[in-house]
Amino acid sequence: MPRSGHDGVRGLAEYHDAGEAVLRLQEIYEEGVKRIRDRFRAFAEGDRETPCPRAFYPYLGVTLDDKAVNLDARLAYGNLPDAGSYGVTVSRPDLFADYYREQIALVMANHRCPVYVGVSDRPIPLTFAITEAEQGMTADDVVDLQRIFTLPNLAEIDDSTVNGTHRHRAGRPRPLALFSAERVDYSLSRLKHYTGTAPEHFQRFVLFTNYQRYVDEFVEFGQEAVRRGEGVRAFVEPGDVLTPAPGETELVAGGVPPRHLPQMPAYHLIAPDRMGVTLVNIGVGPSNAKTITDHIAVLRPHCWLMVGHCGGLRRTQRLGDYVLAHAYVREDHVLDQDLPTWVPVPPIAEVQVALMTAVTELTGLVGRELKSRVRTGTVFTTDDRDWELRHEDLSLRFGQSRAIAVDMESATIAANGYRFRVPYGTLLCVSDKPLHGEIKLPGMANAFYRERVSQHLKISLRAIELLRAQAGTQLHSRKLRSFDEPAFR
Repeated sequence: MPRSGHDGVRGLAEYHDAGEAVLRLQEIYEEGVKRIRDRFRAFAEGDRETPCPRAFYPYLGVTLDDKAVNLDARLAYGNLPDAGSYGVTVSRPDLFADYYREQIALVMANHRCPVYVGVSDRPIPLTFAITEAEQGMTADDVVDLQRIFTLPNLAEIDDSTVNGTHRHRAGRPRPLALFSAERVDYSLSRLKHYTGTAPEHFQRFVLFTNYQRYVDEFVEFGQEAVRRGEGVRAFVEPGDVLTPAPGETELVAGGVPPRHLPQMPAYHLIAPDRMGVTLVNIGVGPSNAKTITDHIAVLRPHCWLMVGHCGGLRRTQRLGDYVLAHAYVREDHVLDQDLPTWVPVPPIAEVQVALMTAVTELTGLVGRELKSRVRTGTVFTTDDRDWELRHEDLSLRFGQSRAIAVDMESATIAANGYRFRVPYGTLLCVSDKPLHGEIKLPGMANAFYRERVSQHLKISLRAIELLRAQAGTQLHSRKLRSFDEPAFR
């Protein structure tokens, strides 16, 4: 059995069946977590001396010789470019079981090779194995925790593979996936904190919005979909408040509404195989947009879309017009170190077509009227909430960039989609025209919102219906992957 490149991995075993490999990953992970849980239970009961038994993440690896290299892969993923050893530490194989089975099967089929599963040399941190471990602890308790258990080491958690800055070290495997086990666990823990819902509820299609009325509309839509129960399993709100569809036997009603909504509350319309829709209210500004996409990315969604409000920049635009972004000016600055501004963020053709098709179907507009009410062009994303106070400077930049709309989130969502290889798109609705004196006033805003929010959300959901049919094939574009990519999507 080849061990070169997989040094430090214990109990390495060869597998020719993806399902069996995933089962072994689950066994290793569950055995390690059980050791930690058992020791923590004893710690809580007063044992502050016995060391915690060693518990390590499972490891998944592949070794290719020159004959196994296959440059004729049909998909944009599932293929390795060169001979050599590849590997990744794995967390939560229960949550990612379907994903790992699919990715492993693709690698096996494309390269006619087995995979190897073993126990890595990366310890599982206590706070990733037991999310409530530090709750109710005193300062002295925390000191004892650090002495007995492994805690997260941020020096081992980064996005070098995602950012294309990873440098291969001799004798170590090349990355098989974008994220290490620690990076996955870090994001899973943050998702619950920021959204008020467990990672298990997130669906493979995600909507981001910057306005509460979209949330209200989605909640109403989701609750009605659950009452009908057609192709929907449940609806989940912050606090993991779950409402099952009639006849649903596996998902049980429960959860407790939070006293205060989390920073970016999430709502989930759950469908079989997690092919439903998650909506997250990210609020206003690029910081939240970056933060939440940094973490949702580890769940490997099929697509995410920004649907919200923007300022129209052209005199011919009217309130309620739609803007379909096909380019972005990135003046949000939150991703400049991870994705340099000289890197283009291209439109994803399949997403653009789905959004425009949905607009046409839901508005009934055709021809010249459609073209005048739905503008395709550049969205200018700024990190300055009061950009209007720099009117002269930004007016010049708007003109030079040919921008047709301004907001504070869209370029961030798109850029992180490009960075994390998650197909993305943006459909905005013009809520004001500050350059032309049409600012938001309470009466005008209320009338506009009542008329447009419902239609805008329905357009987004229809676009997702169209994209769902392409999720396993055309949707994941090669333009999101470089020439030296990990095999896993």
